[in-house]
Amino acid sequence: MSQHQKHAKLTRPKIGTFGRNEWAILGTPCGQIKEMAFQLTKMLANTYKVAYVDADHQSADAEAAQGRDQQSVLAYGGNMEFTDKITFSRFDYQQSFNDYQIKTLFNEQDLVLVNGNHFEAMHQMVVIDPRKSLEKKLHKLTNVSMFVLQAGVDEVPAYLQAHLSQKARPPIFRIGEMEKIAAFIRMEMGKNVAALHALVLAGGRSRRMKKDKGLLNYHGKAQRAYAYELLQSLGIEQVYMSCRADQLNELSADFATLSDKLEGLGPFGGIASAFQAQPDAAWLVIACDLPFLSEKSLSYLISHRNPSKIATSFQSPVNEFPEPLITIWEPRSYPVLLHFLSMGYSCPRKVLINSDIELLQAPDGEELTNVNRPEEYEAALKKFRLSHSDTKGH
Repeated sequence: MSQHQKHAKLTRPKIGTFGRNEWAILGTPCGQIKEMAFQLTKMLANTYKVAYVDADHQSADAEAAQGRDQQSVLAYGGNMEFTDKITFSRFDYQQSFNDYQIKTLFNEQDLVLVNGNHFEAMHQMVVIDPRKSLEKKLHKLTNVSMFVLQAGVDEVPAYLQAHLSQKARPPIFRIGEMEKIAAFIRMEMGKNVAALHALVLAGGRSRRMKKDKGLLNYHGKAQRAYAYELLQSLGIEQVYMSCRADQLNELSADFATLSDKLEGLGPFGGIASAFQAQPDAAWLVIACDLPFLSEKSLSYLISHRNPSKIATSFQSPVNEFPEPLITIWEPRSYPVLLHFLSMGYSCPRKVLINSDIELLQAPDGEELTNVNRPEEYEAALKKFRLSHSDTKGH
């Protein structure tokens, strides 16, 4: 008898204590850690959204003696206060956050620098400082990415070398080499950009067209097959056909497929289902009702991808809104999509409009033309015939 599975087997994204790219600085006094974090932030903030995590070093006794800030509602029993500080916004909370809430709050940050004397993180930047021995903190050194030698220190202590004896030796920098440290972080961040996978949305009911749009023939084959092969031609290794469960038998013989796990949600369900299967990938999503879409536009989208944003999308040629079904959705968009769903919205365009995205002008606006109705299909066929005739004439 098979053992009962209490929870569904879901693929979990690779997220640390706070985010996907986090570095704990430890081994030196907290003042030095904060100064290093400030210097690195100044060097990296033009490229990445940088967050910093620290503890308030005022003692609990001192806070109790002074009392809460009388200018805050928290001093009167309030639970949360939002302050528009004009140049930035601030939330103050009464309660503490659990691990799951913290990950949500840091979801849109590219890089999180952490005071490792108080918190743990996925990567460690270990400062070798005679003032702070790490002999009792070796359990925190799970993935040392670099050593930083404090002034007057010339080598990594033997106990640390022994702790890392079975692992690759991390690079060593000096405390004054912050530019080199920032460059190393940039290099590591570049390695951690999510792999790009692709998805053809072929699970629609095509109610307006009154026949399956994925089976329409513009290019000598079914449009869904054309779109699938178009994505493969871009060198994207993982290309999938998104479909309903009842289409699997029909499609799985010819295509790699991902069936909708969230049914009845249209394209939103296909996108969310792709993330459920592979949450650490970025997904280039295209609809199968785009007969004019070519390698030119898709290559432009990929080359202008901004992994720092929720998504990279084209602006519609007919209005100012993004086109959600010719879009690269980054891994950080997955919880954002589910958050909108929890509020009763299943429109991918609404997610893009209300999120931090990279919005591009398409090289050729006509390539973004959707064909949803019989008369639009006939008009598209006519354009292809005329284009083919002009080509032959020349």
